[in-house]
Amino acid sequence: MSKSGNFITFEGGEGAGKTTQIQRLAEVFAHRNIGHLLTREPGGTPAAESIRSLIVTGDAGRWDAITESILLIAARHHHVTHAIAPALAAGKHVICDRFFDSTRVYQGIAKGVNMAWLESLTHLCIGTLEPDITFYLDIDPAIGLARTNARKGDENRFESLPLAFHQTLRDGFLSLAARFPERFITLDASQSQDAVHQAMIDALSERGVI
Repeated sequence: MSKSGNFITFEGGEGAGKTTQIQRLAEVFAHRNIGHLLTREPGGTPAAESIRSLIVTGDAGRWDAITESILLIAARHHHVTHAIAPALAAGKHVICDRFFDSTRVYQGIAKGVNMAWLESLTHLCIGTLEPDITFYLDIDPAIGLARTNARKGDENRFESLPLAFHQTLRDGFLSLAARFPERFITLDASQSQDAVHQAMIDALSERGVI
């Protein structure tokens, strides 16, 4: 696909503070009159949000890993086709809470779905689209889960999985950061919100995005 905006994604385990940092970045873009789309996965379009409700609510064992992966990729296809790709083509930056890296880690590394199959199906559905910049917010899973347990809501299907699962997630994200050093920027999410935000802004400034 042809694009001119930057595709910026945020990744991390549960309770890493992605939502806060994403919102703060969107506020910076809005203040500077920088065209952007703020979105999330799974979700981002009405149809994909319907699929999201199937994935993130209910019992942890609601779906086997293959079915879960297919649901995620179906939502991603609709999201990319109807929201992300048009925004990028229009020259807007896209700020997205999670993308295919989360599928690589949650379903591939942590749940054992064949990575080559995930890559192949994703390529079939969205082509070669990858983020330009990925912020990985790194935090001790025990601290992150303590944060999420303090929140109320029904989107807790993944949070309910054992601590060992979340440690595997962290290891998986760190392995992706090593695999894709040209686009991954790792931020220490145990710092204050202001410190994380400033590190993010500095990184985007160095890359000429803002």
